[in-house]
Order: sequence, then C-alpha cells, then structure tokens
Amino acid sequence: MKTALLAGATGLIGSQLLPLLLASERYAKVIVVGRRAVPTIHPKLVQVVTELDRLEDVRLKLIADDVFCCLGTTMAQAGSKEAFFTVDFLYVVQLAALAAGNFAAQFMVVSSMGADAGSSIYYSRVKGEMEVAVRQTLFRAIHIFRPSLLLGERAAPRLGERLGAVGLRLLRPLLRGPLQKYQPVTGAAVAAAMLRAAETDGSGVQVHEAAGQLVT
Repeated sequence: MKTALLAGATGLIGSQLLPLLLASERYAKVIVVGRRAVPTIHPKLVQVVTELDRLEDVRLKLIADDVFCCLGTTMAQAGSKEAFFTVDFLYVVQLAALAAGNFAAQFMVVSSMGADAGSSIYYSRVKGEMEVAVRQTLFRAIHIFRPSLLLGERAAPRLGERLGAVGLRLLRPLLRGPLQKYQPVTGAAVAAAMLRAAETDGSGVQVHEAAGQLVT
C-alpha cells in the first residue's frame, strides 16, 4: 500500500484524478497539496494547504511514493509571462525536486502537445524547459503527458479551447496515424492514463501523447 501526492487537484485533470486515486487499492493515503482545500472528505485523504512557493516549509508532510503534478495555467489566467513561468515551470520543478529529495519513486507530470525548449512560442518553450528540468531529477520513473486540446468542464470556461474543440472534432476523421496525437482528449482520459502509468511501476523517462500513446 503506497502513498500518492497530488498537486493541482482543483484543475481539469487533477479534479478527475483525485477520485481515481482515492478509489485505487494501490494507495493507502492520498495527499493533496495546494493553495486551497478541495471539497472532498475521504478516510484516505490528507490535505496540505499552503502557498506553492512555500512547499519547503511542509516538506515532511509531502512524503509519497508516486507524485502526480497537474499544475498549469494559461497566459490569460496568469496575466503575465512571469506569472505563467512561475506556475508552469518554477512550481512544477520545485515540486519535482522536493519529491525526489523525499525519495519518491515516480513523478507523473502534465505538459502539453508541442512542448519544446527551443520553440519560438513562449507557452511551448516554457513547457519544454520544464520537461528538461524534470528529467534531471532523480526518480525511478518519470512520466510526461502531452495532451492535445483538453476537453471537459472547467471552473473558468475558456472560449478559445471551446472553439478549438469544435474545429478539431470536425477534423477528427483526418487525424489518423501520426496525426492521431493531435486529437482532442478529455481531462478524465488523461487522469486515467496517469494512474495507469503509475501502476506499471516502470523505470526511466516515458512520454505519453494523446493520453495513451507511448512515444519515448
């Protein structure tokens, strides 16, 4: 019986992942860390409420075997490049470093389709830089998930994503073979894929696209 640590439990993917972790026989305890508590009561659930820039202060409360990082925002929500970088790079990398220092075995992290540290697109570049930094942390296994457009009900709906989803749904019959990874995917599908990855108890770095296609 293991312990899971989840960051980003209030987001689209994290909110779908939390009940899966609580229902899983793999975990005796599920720790949720974040700026605000989740409205869930469960005998397995332990909530650690803290600002994400103060994770070091609660290090001893975040000891886990499998770490699930679903942190992420958008440029519009963040309000600036600096604020976006703080959430999507700094907080993610700091969580990975802390968890590795606590001897966690596995780190599952949500990135994005097109993540590339050399990209001219700021969003994709930050995601790529995050992946490079996470790969340097010492876990037995690192799973990086690069979903395309995410579908699902958000607390704050995003008009651009809704319009993109409509377009990609119309194009779905054409998105086959190498293009399959560009198909939109639900937050629930990504959450399920993250749990399945943890259950394999594998090793090394693995990248998943389209919430299931193992590419490296």
